[in-house]
Amino acid sequence: MEHRYIGKSGLRVSPICMGTMSFGSWSDKAESFRILDKAFERGINFYDTAEVYPVPPTAKTFGITEEIFGEWIQTKPRDSLILATKVAGAASGWFVPPVRHGLTAIDRHHIEKAVEGSLRRLQVDYIDLYQVHWPDTVVPIEESMEALDRLVQSGKVRYLGTSNENAYGLTKANTVAHYEGLSRFHAIQNNFSLLNRRFLDELANVCRLENVSCLPYSPIGGGVLSGKYNQENVPTDCRFGDYTNDANPRQQAMAKRFVNEGTLSSTAKYLEIAQAAGMSPVTLATAWSMNFDFVASTIIGARTADQLDDSLAALDVKLSDEIMKQCDEVHKQILYPMG
Repeated sequence: MEHRYIGKSGLRVSPICMGTMSFGSWSDKAESFRILDKAFERGINFYDTAEVYPVPPTAKTFGITEEIFGEWIQTKPRDSLILATKVAGAASGWFVPPVRHGLTAIDRHHIEKAVEGSLRRLQVDYIDLYQVHWPDTVVPIEESMEALDRLVQSGKVRYLGTSNENAYGLTKANTVAHYEGLSRFHAIQNNFSLLNRRFLDELANVCRLENVSCLPYSPIGGGVLSGKYNQENVPTDCRFGDYTNDANPRQQAMAKRFVNEGTLSSTAKYLEIAQAAGMSPVTLATAWSMNFDFVASTIIGARTADQLDDSLAALDVKLSDEIMKQCDEVHKQILYPMG
C-alpha cells in the first residue's frame, strides 16, 4: 500500500486513517475490535482517537474510547501502528469539553494532565501524533507550543498536530515554533468534504507552502453523503437522527448544520454521480477527499465493521478528471451548504 508522510515528520501513514469516536457509545468493545481488525487486515496503519471520545462526549464516558483502543493495540506490534490522539482544547461557543470539569486550556498543566491520562488509558509509552483538539484563543500560543514541545523532548510524543484551526492560527503557531526553536505542527485535522470545502481557501495554501498535512475528518459529511438522510424515512440509529432527538440544543444545532436543505440537495446530485460511476456514494466522497496533494490521510469512521467496506474501497479508486469536474459543478450550484 502507498504510504504518505505527514508534513515534515518521519510518520508514514496509510491514505486512510481509522477514526474511533464511536467506540464505547455507538459501538461496543466487541464491535470496536472487529472494526479495528478489519482496518488492520486491509493495511491501515494509522489510527486516531481523543481523550474526550466517545461521541457524544460526556463526563461519564470520556476516555472509554482510548481504553478500548488500548486493549486492542496490545494484540499488535506497537511499531507497526501510527497512533494519534488529542488534548481537549478550551471551551468554545458550541462545546464545553467534559474533562477536568470543563476547565480545559492548552497550557502546561492541562497538556501534562491530558497526555498522562491518554498514555495510561492507551497502555503505551509514547504517542506518534499528539494534537490540539480545539484552539485556545486565551493562553498565549508561545506558552502552548513550549508545553507541547516538552512532550516531544521527553519522548512521550513523537510529533505534534492541531485541529479545527484556521489559517492564521496554524501560521502563527508554526512561526512561534520556528523562532523559539520549538517543535512545530506537522498536521491539521479539519472538517473537509464534498459538503464543506472551506479548507480549499487559505488553509490549503498554508499547507502547501509550509509543508503541513491535512487530515480530513467527516469525509462523508457525518454520514450525510451516504444518502441515508435523503430517504423518506430517516434511520433512527444514525448520528444526526440521535442528535435531532437529543434534548441538548447544541446537539440539535449540530444536526441542523449537517442535515439541511442545502446539504441534502447537494447529496442528491452526488448520489447520481456515484451511481453513474458505478461506485458507492461513500466511496466517491472518501476518494474525493484523498485526491488532494496536501492531504496525507483521510479519517473514516464506522459504527459496525460492515460499514467499512465502502470507505476502504476508496483505497482502490482514482477519480477521473471528469468526475472531479462534475463534483465541482455541484459545489458551484450550492455553495458551502454546511455553512
